[in-house]
Amino acid sequence: MREIIFDTETTGLKTEEGHRVTELGCVEVINMIPTGREFHTLINPERDVPPDATAITGHTWELLKDQPLFAEVAEKFLEFVGDSVLVAHNAPFDRGFINMELSRAGHPEIPASRFKDTAAMARERFPGSPANLDALCKRFEISLESRTKHGALIDAYLLAEVYLELNGGRTRALDFAGDGGAGGKVSFPARPPRPQPLGPLSKPEERARHAAFLASFGGEEAWKPYGL
Repeated sequence: MREIIFDTETTGLKTEEGHRVTELGCVEVINMIPTGREFHTLINPERDVPPDATAITGHTWELLKDQPLFAEVAEKFLEFVGDSVLVAHNAPFDRGFINMELSRAGHPEIPASRFKDTAAMARERFPGSPANLDALCKRFEISLESRTKHGALIDAYLLAEVYLELNGGRTRALDFAGDGGAGGKVSFPARPPRPQPLGPLSKPEERARHAAFLASFGGEEAWKPYGL
């Protein structure tokens, strides 16, 4: 199943106050695993960027004034998205801004039924716990080293990992497809190492009994003909 994980950065919180999109980042996932295909662009918002927005995103008018208008990238965005489901964190916010920009550019709005909200998923799974993206990354031990500011593409990749975890984690990452994307082999997405390696889970006496069991069959050499 093809889905698009996406994020927007904006000049403010409310479209009705004239705020606009400044960055758009999209990541293609198939069966919840990123394929490496992405769509990313900075956008000229055709207005000033308030200091509080700059503090969050790092975007300034000087940075954005020579970037394309949303109307100039809308066709490429829609082509990349196709008819896939759009997955976002706090999806009603991103949906509102995307549809506002599409409407201004003369394109039909994307219906709410095509959006999926990972914040709502997190609140349902972990009631009473923080459901923001940072908190979920920490819960699932997803590295935030690349995130010095909020960036649409960085956040989309982080959200792709969170989305996988919210849907069952690494057991859902197994890929048995015929074309497989990896020659038909089982593949896992890259995961950050544990801060502290796990110690052995077996007890010394259990390991001793296992060694005695192997010895009764001729020791480890007995398994070599079988490639083990």
